[in-house]
Amino acid sequence: MLIGIDWGGTKIEGIALTDEGKEMVRLREETPRHNYEGCIRCVVGLVKHIEQVTRQTGSVGIGIPGSLEPKSRLGKGASSTWLLGRPVEQDLREALGREIRVENDADCLAASEAIDGAGAGYRVVFAVILGSGAGAGIAIGGRAHHGPNNSAGEWGHNPLPSPNITEIPGLPCYCGRHGCLETWVSGRAFEADYARHTQCDLKALDIVAKMRHGDRLARLVWQRYVNRVARGLSLVVNALDPDIFVLGGGMSNVDELYTDLPPELASYTFSTVFETPIRKAVHGDSSGVRGAAWLWKEN
Repeated sequence: MLIGIDWGGTKIEGIALTDEGKEMVRLREETPRHNYEGCIRCVVGLVKHIEQVTRQTGSVGIGIPGSLEPKSRLGKGASSTWLLGRPVEQDLREALGREIRVENDADCLAASEAIDGAGAGYRVVFAVILGSGAGAGIAIGGRAHHGPNNSAGEWGHNPLPSPNITEIPGLPCYCGRHGCLETWVSGRAFEADYARHTQCDLKALDIVAKMRHGDRLARLVWQRYVNRVARGLSLVVNALDPDIFVLGGGMSNVDELYTDLPPELASYTFSTVFETPIRKAVHGDSSGVRGAAWLWKEN
């Protein structure tokens, strides 16, 4: 049995898969935000509950909203900032009393979708999370690619390309820089852009609903959002030219993204053609947790 845990910023989800990838059980808890020890306890509780329900013991793979520094193995680059500088892997291993595998959540998404999702059959998969934050992972040949600095796919912390004067220097990011892509293309960034013009706080899907009903301002905010995503992904095309883009996170559920984004992206790439498919993650919000479970299978 393969157990996967997706330690997210708003929820911690657990899943049990058979060796063939069939789902046995899935559980979800709200993330104890800004409570590192509480998150560790939540992960342990989910693993214990899964094993009680299935009456089996499984391998455990965990996806975290950040990554591990390759030498110290301390948490880095985490949007859930309470993981930064923490010995996440060691603490989880001790709390669970067994060997585990820990990887970045976007890497887990990429591996999951490359194995049996939207990226199946494609060699180089670039998986993007457009959720409360923004990040990405790369899978090559069905396995997550990390690089010597464990920084492959840290797309969300590059600056927005070709900024106009209103986008300089950009908003401060939790990483200490200004104008990171995460501050422009996350779901929260989309909501904040709308609120700046209306003084009205709406959820992303409510703004999209207004756009679909003909609201002109909502349409303009959406078009600006798509343009920023396109500019960000154009760098990936020019540098890596992946075989497919797979989108996850809450904003990936907006159907218009798959019609509006490709032509906008094509206008920013160096090539005169843009043929790269852009697909929604087949496993949706569960792609990350499935990819965490696959961490043992792929090894």
